[in-house]
Amino acid sequence: MTVIEKAREQASKSTLDNSADTTVVDMHTHFLPSQWPDLEQRFGTPDWPWLKHTEPGKAMIMVGQKEFRPVYEALWNPALRIEEMDRDGVDIQVMCATPILFSYERPAAQAAEVAQIMNDLALEMCSHNAGRLKALCQVPLQDIDASCREVSRAKASGHIGVQIGNHVGPKDMDDEGLITFLQHCASENIPVLVHPWDMLGRERMSKYMLQWLVAMPAETQLSVLSLILSGAFERVSRDLKLCFAHGGGSFAFTLGRVDNAWHHRDIVREDCPHPPSHYTDRFYVDSAVFSEDALDLLVRVMGEDRVLLGSDSPFPLGEQQVGKLVREHSSFSPGRKSRILGANAQAFFDLE
Repeated sequence: MTVIEKAREQASKSTLDNSADTTVVDMHTHFLPSQWPDLEQRFGTPDWPWLKHTEPGKAMIMVGQKEFRPVYEALWNPALRIEEMDRDGVDIQVMCATPILFSYERPAAQAAEVAQIMNDLALEMCSHNAGRLKALCQVPLQDIDASCREVSRAKASGHIGVQIGNHVGPKDMDDEGLITFLQHCASENIPVLVHPWDMLGRERMSKYMLQWLVAMPAETQLSVLSLILSGAFERVSRDLKLCFAHGGGSFAFTLGRVDNAWHHRDIVREDCPHPPSHYTDRFYVDSAVFSEDALDLLVRVMGEDRVLLGSDSPFPLGEQQVGKLVREHSSFSPGRKSRILGANAQAFFDLE
């Protein structure tokens, strides 16, 4: 038995008693191709992202000539991804682009071209093991018509859903164009993962990764509340499959405060006919909260059928042993663990 096989066996013998019957799906991971066309040369403008390989197995994401983030080989090597999945007892991994590739601030035609390039490269990576590696596409969200065309093309090509950023400049999720895109996805049964990016308050959060630790959860909560308080969920089809990354950010922890505001301030409820807690059955969240107490609260707020295993790997802020928080939870039943580890994602993405 190889080291990987032993690790997988150990993972399968964790506290999840019925793990043999559980298909484990990690629905929130990121990728970058090992290389892609020189976008600065292609479009004649500076500061496009590219990958600078620094030593075997390691690289630096660059934005123009500025260093953005150190990364390692699992980000672009599908064989290593499979090895790490085996190590952690993960059967299926859903990967999506690193948000720096969204290009929402660029001309729409350029963003559309980048989206198509990255979407095709994602499927190339998945072809290494198409049964276990799945991809979410990206779209040029600053152009809704182009986004609808690309998401439909990508679905026909093999993508199982789409990842979008939580805003386009000053346009939040309640923007009518973004709602039109969500309705298009609902009509074509295309699941949507909303990922925070381009975080607020960066001038006050330049140190200690505070943008990722403070602003990122706030961005996600802003997205959820934009949809709820604007009444957007009253207008969007209930067929929409919508998931927010990182456990929905700070939404679950502050929901009581928001409900209280809805009951006592008319300016909070003017466009929202029900208390905000009424809408928790309209979306899903992933499990990337890294604390048993936080996961307890998340499941109480959202329900055990609306939390999906998501690791945010292979980044340092992701879960380092995928699924450990759920598998080793001290009070979750085997059935609850099974749903969060895989059954919920299988239903969300229509995976067999």
